[in-house]
Amino acid sequence: MDVLIATAGVLPPGPVADFVEVLVGTRGNATVMNVTQAPAEFLDELEDGPWQPFDGPADRSESDRAAQEVDRYIQERGSKIVAPVVAALKLREVETATLFVEADDVAQAIIDTAEQVGADVIVMGATRRLFDEMSWTSVSMRVTAKSSLPVLLIPEPAQPDN
Repeated sequence: MDVLIATAGVLPPGPVADFVEVLVGTRGNATVMNVTQAPAEFLDELEDGPWQPFDGPADRSESDRAAQEVDRYIQERGSKIVAPVVAALKLREVETATLFVEADDVAQAIIDTAEQVGADVIVMGATRRLFDEMSWTSVSMRVTAKSSLPVLLIPEPAQPDN
């Protein structure tokens, strides 16, 4: 079974890796993804006047440089966010790939990516209570409602009562 794990950094790595290890078995694969919405201020700064990175050739067009900077931002941010889940999967010797996507509609990007990688199931976190009114506007619930694939929601670890 091929599994797409979509994380914004709140998935508990141990429980996710435990489930995914069982789901992928000996033949499946896991793809860990993060969807980032590039902040408008960052994009505005890239578009403001001439800009020249220290490490790049001067002949690239400004739009090419801006696109590369956005891509680098998405890659760096995504790498940090998925690192705990990827590390937990590697400890369990689960074949793991990573993908980092920039999109305004996070739920649709997850659904599209699941289709592109041929996933059989989507694993996500549930950061809100599943049965309160606000949860139905969450990314997890929107993916659950719109996807034709099964979606496994793993809640945040319970906090001890003080």
